[in-house]
Amino acid sequence: MSEARLLAVFFPTCWGIWGLIWIVASFGVKKTTRREDPVSRFSNTAPIWICAILLLAPPSRLGPLSFQLVPQNLIYYGIGAVLTVAGLGFAVWARYHLGRNWSGVITVKEDHALIRTGPYAIVRHPIYTGLLLAIIGSALARGDIAALLAIAFMLYAVLRRVGTEERWMSETFGQAYVDYKATTPALVPFVR
Repeated sequence: MSEARLLAVFFPTCWGIWGLIWIVASFGVKKTTRREDPVSRFSNTAPIWICAILLLAPPSRLGPLSFQLVPQNLIYYGIGAVLTVAGLGFAVWARYHLGRNWSGVITVKEDHALIRTGPYAIVRHPIYTGLLLAIIGSALARGDIAALLAIAFMLYAVLRRVGTEERWMSETFGQAYVDYKATTPALVPFVR
């Protein structure tokens, strides 16, 4: 199979499987008691959609954004594939570990629990860590300017969401969250 065909099949398949897992896992979550307002939600999700478009758009439609920064070969595809699979796997592990407290938007759930075990013992926002790693892997395999921009849009969205979630978790859990922040990094394992 050619490198181009590998990229065209492997990465969308990985993201498609992740999407199906995410949809199935979204059933049975706790009732929401606080949800971000629609303007904030749009500001948080629009950069993610732009990221997806940049990674999914055919290079022929991106003009100068299709300029290759990284050679397209099996070495970079392989590294990208490992990062993508590892990132998506980490995000799925975190999602299942979070259980019924999960939401696709920034919320506080009824009887919300502060989870500090499993991937949440490694970083406070492991779903975002995993998704960023997966985006970096997919972008590396694509290797063009659009892919680099996709990383930038995703990083912006994640940092914006983390800021809001940190405030809400501090308000909800008080000193317990302050203690958690003191011992566990936000996004990058082992870096405080």
